[in-house]
Formats: sequence, structure tokens, C-alpha cells
Amino acid sequence: MAFHAEGLVAIVVFYLAILAVGIWAAWKTKNTGSEGDRSEAIIVGGRDIGLLVGGFTMTATWVGGGYINGTAEAVYVPGYGLAWAQAPIGYSLSLILGGLFFAKPMRSKGYVTMLDPFQQLYGKRMGGLLFIPALMGEMFWAAAIFSALGATISVIIDINVNLSVIISALIATLYTLVGGVYSVAYTDVVQLFCIFLGLWISVPFAMSHPAVTDIGLTAVHHVHQEPWLGSINSLDIYTWLDNFLLLTLGGIPWQAYFQRVLSSSSATYAQVLSFLAAFGCLVMALPAVLIGAIGASTAWNETEYGVPDPMTKKEADMILPIVLQYLCPVYISFFGLGAVSAAVMSSADSSILSASSMFARNIYQLSFRQNVRYREIVWVIRITVFLFGASATAMALLASSVYGLWYLSSDLVYIIIFPQLLCVLFIKGTNTYGAIAGYLFGLVLRITGGEPYLYLQPLIYYPGCYPDENNIYIQRFPFKTLAMLTSFFTNIIVSYLAKYLFESGTLPPKLDFLDAVVARYSREHMDKATLVKSDNIVLNELAPVNPRHSLTLSSTFTNKEAFNYVDSSPELSNAEDN
Repeated sequence: MAFHAEGLVAIVVFYLAILAVGIWAAWKTKNTGSEGDRSEAIIVGGRDIGLLVGGFTMTATWVGGGYINGTAEAVYVPGYGLAWAQAPIGYSLSLILGGLFFAKPMRSKGYVTMLDPFQQLYGKRMGGLLFIPALMGEMFWAAAIFSALGATISVIIDINVNLSVIISALIATLYTLVGGVYSVAYTDVVQLFCIFLGLWISVPFAMSHPAVTDIGLTAVHHVHQEPWLGSINSLDIYTWLDNFLLLTLGGIPWQAYFQRVLSSSSATYAQVLSFLAAFGCLVMALPAVLIGAIGASTAWNETEYGVPDPMTKKEADMILPIVLQYLCPVYISFFGLGAVSAAVMSSADSSILSASSMFARNIYQLSFRQNVRYREIVWVIRITVFLFGASATAMALLASSVYGLWYLSSDLVYIIIFPQLLCVLFIKGTNTYGAIAGYLFGLVLRITGGEPYLYLQPLIYYPGCYPDENNIYIQRFPFKTLAMLTSFFTNIIVSYLAKYLFESGTLPPKLDFLDAVVARYSREHMDKATLVKSDNIVLNELAPVNPRHSLTLSSTFTNKEAFNYVDSSPELSNAEDN
């Protein structure tokens, strides 16, 4: 394959434009907020992100390189097809559910990161434990998409994969380091526009190539391969449901999502942004679906790609750049490449900033240096942006199973963090003992279920499991959802058991070593003033809790305050106005 100087020039110009927008956004907003609010300005942008920019940046957070490439691959792969392209519907439903049930409680309370409510209720130790799967999810996701970008660029312009990964990571890290969430948000606007324009321009050229059969015909008839609409085998229905629930429910508890929610100017805006992003995810998936269908409708032996086809060469994951390279004119393929690199950068910068925000806020500040000066927090954020960006780049270059690590870590987000988030927001009476027990039960059940991408054999063989070509057993049983539900109910049961044992006198108070029941409002239970500004605190939340159990099941287990927000509260009104 020849080196394409024009393609390299196009990529350089695009990257410079993105960098310029990021630096401009940082300069434009450098005086946002007071000196004391500067760290929050980097994390949540002064809470004044509007609908337009907010809608673009929340959509771009999900519409990344994995989203576009993965959707095209799922549609293309014979035997799977559109029926298994779950990301567009799954992520859209995730954003809708997030907007309906999670955005308003989180934004109304004035939190700064997703981990704030956990540390507020369960203490800093539990916040540190939950930081681990959250960090793993963000870091491995960034590494996976950097790796995909390097392979994509190398397909089209034939430059060194490692060099393209390093340069892309440097650009994304630099403007994130300089401007925080403002730079990420404004560059997302440009990147999302490039994705939309680049892919939609490529589709008609690829579809009109002489080697491409009408995709309407190949959708339901076997021409070059099985129909690209796909089907779900009756034996795989539980696997399909398990994966779909993982995308839908596991797509909620990510700092990258809540960073946009908490950056919005009000709780209502946070909900609207979620709904706009859900629609945006569906729209942005359409060209990727069409490109996957085009790949499945192409006689590759009639193109310069030759034989065998991408599936036989085990390059199905690269079907999108392959279609751009071999079915589109050169200048169109370069424009489409810019779209793909834009998608990757729009997700990578969000993940790096999310990981840095959680570390600086929930680990460094709230766990170790509660009285730290805000200028120091700003520098901690900048240093960790650089370190996490460098770490993600190193993993993209060195790790052979980045995607496998990301799949496992995203499972942990679904199995561990999602049930904990449900409990902390909506279930009244859960405590640190239940949270730790739920954490451990979910973790053990997930790991013992095995992971084919990491060649990890299961220790528990659920009904329907079978060995693959590498003799690694694949689970058909929805064990991930089982692990999530086990974690959720374990949290509730152990919390109420611990509460009963201590309050009934069965266990002496000195055994409450986590200060979770007897000394609920002791120094271990972090002062809310360290989590949110004093003018955001609803004073009745600080009142003593009556230890008597309610006589009704619904009032005992349901935290009605999470659903009922009264506008008459002056503290809440101030939180939304800010």
C-alpha cells in the first residue's frame, strides 16, 4: 500500500483545527467563576453548559470510535447483522433512563462527580473502592479507542500505527489539560459535525460502487454472504438480553455521562440534554449501519481489496475504514477518516477528563486533603490528565487484549456501580456494610463467569455453556445480569440486617467499626459541606433520622426524596440557578 501524503496533510489540518478550538475554549472561559471555583469550572464548567453545546458534547461522548466501528462491524459480520447491533438502541435507552430517573437527583443535589453521593452516604473508604471499577472503565475505554484509531489510520494512509496513536493521544490530552470540560465540550461540537458530515458524504459514493449489490436485496437474501439484517438464534436469546441490559443499564453509571449532567445549568436542562443525546445517538448510528450493510453487499474480489474478503482475513472489525478506502474516491476516504478520528478523540478526551476529575475530587481532596486549596486541585487535575492520557496511550500500544480488558471493566461498571447507584439514590436505609457485601458478591460472580477475550476460563459453569475454538467456555446464561441483581439485593439485605443487629442490641456498638449504623453521622460519615456548597444543602437532610422502622414496605425501602423535588426549597432553587 502506498503512502498517501494528501491523507496525512488532511489529518494534520484536522488535528490542528481541533487543537485550536480546544485552546480557544480554554482561553474564552479562563475567567469563569471565582478563584475558589476554578477546580469545579474545570470539572463541571461552572454549571452553565447550555442546551446546544451540552447536547453535542453528551452525544459525542457516546458516539465514539468504538460506537461507529462496532456498529458497522456488527452489521457486516455474517450470522449477526443488524439484529446484534445493540449499541445504538441500548445507549439511546440508557440516556433516556438516565434523563428520566438519574439526572434530576444528581444535578439537584449539586454534586461535582458521580462518586460524591457514594462518599456522602457510605464514607470515603467505599468511595475509594468504587473508584477502581470506574477508573478501569474509563481508562480501558480510552486505550481501546486509541488502539482502534491507530489501526484505522494505518488502513487508509499507511503510516506507522504507533505514531498515529501517540499523536492522536497528545492532541486530545493537550486541549483537555488546558481547558477541562469547556475544551472537551466545544471540541465535541466540531467533532460531531465532522462525524456526521464525513460519514454521510462517504455513504452515497460507497453505495454507488460497481461491486456493491443493492443493500435492499442483500438485507433479506443470501448474495455474497448471509443477509445483513441478521437473526437471533433461540439458543442465544439470553445472551442477547444479557448484553442488551448491560448496554442499557450499564451505560448509566459513567462519570463521562454525569459530568455533562452536572455541568448543565439546571436539573431540567440535564434531563433535556439526555433526551437530545439519545436522539443524536440514533441519528449518528445510521451511516455506520449503512456502511456495514455496504460491506456485506460487496463482491470484494471485484475491488482492489481482492480476495479473501475482510471476514476471512479477520479484519471485520476494520470494515468501516476498509469501505472508505476501497469503495470511495481518495478525497472522500480522507474526509471519512477525519470523521473516524473525530469520533475517537471525542470519546477519548471525555474518558481522560472523567478519570482525572474523580481522582482529584474524590480521592485526593475528599479522602486525603479536605482543606486543600483549589489551585492545588487544579494542578492535580492537570497532572492526572497527563498521566492518565499517557497510561491509556501505553496500554493502546502495548496491551494485546485492550478490548478484552475494556469488556471486563465495563461489566464491572454494570455489575458493581449500577446497583450501588440505585441504592444510594432510591433505596432508603442502605449502609456501608451492605455496599461492601454487594460489591464483593458482584465481583466474585462476574470473575467466576469467565471472560473469553482474556482467555479466562469460568469457575462456575451455568446452564447452556459451550467451548469455543480455543476451548474457552462461553456462557449462554445471563450471568452478568444475575451478578448485578445479586449485588443489588445483597446490598439491601446486608444493610438492613446490620441495622437490625446494631439497633436491637444484638451486636455491641463497638463492633460498628465502619461507623455506618451506630455512629452514622460521625466524622467518618463525611460532612456534606465538603461535598457540596453550603447553599446547595437542603437543611432537613441534616436532621437526625428516626430509628423506628416504618410499618409499610414501600415507605421502608423507597427513598421518596429522590423522586419528589419541591421547587419551594430555597437551597434547591439556588442549586439549580447556579
